[in-house]
Amino acid sequence: MAQVTAYIGIGSNVGDRLAYLQGAVDRLAGLELTSVTGVSRVYMTEPFGDPDQERYFNAVVAIETGLDPAGLRTACKAIERDLGRPEEYQRWSPRTIDLDILLYGDRCIETDLLSIPHAEMHHRKFVIVPLLDIANPQHPRLHCPIADLLRTCGDNSVPVRLADQLSFKS
Repeated sequence: MAQVTAYIGIGSNVGDRLAYLQGAVDRLAGLELTSVTGVSRVYMTEPFGDPDQERYFNAVVAIETGLDPAGLRTACKAIERDLGRPEEYQRWSPRTIDLDILLYGDRCIETDLLSIPHAEMHHRKFVIVPLLDIANPQHPRLHCPIADLLRTCGDNSVPVRLADQLSFKS
């Protein structure tokens, strides 16, 4: 399979959040047929759901991958398990790590297990802002650049950029 550019949203709001994000980046870089080509800054954001949770640290990782979308999803789920996230969890509950495939090339995929582009990404500044740190790709379903989504996003949250940076090996 040819290499495809994909963007993975990563987030954590439990324990050493930066360490979990770095662990996700390192494991993405170690995937077969995959290389990390960019990592956004880290942003602190308010949690969805229970307001008593710790704030999230979020980032976006750009990769070049030869994995198909289902294979990439399986790899992301394995990374989550490796970093301590249980297989079953309550939606919007605290978690050590969360990996979401935001975009996979210009593909639109809807299955029981996959929704690409991520169904909610255009409603979430904690996805759009870090993605714009590294790229401004076209949203394949909405047919506009990601920067346009930021201008029309109804999310009133304010992602706070942290000084901490994640590292990656290309």
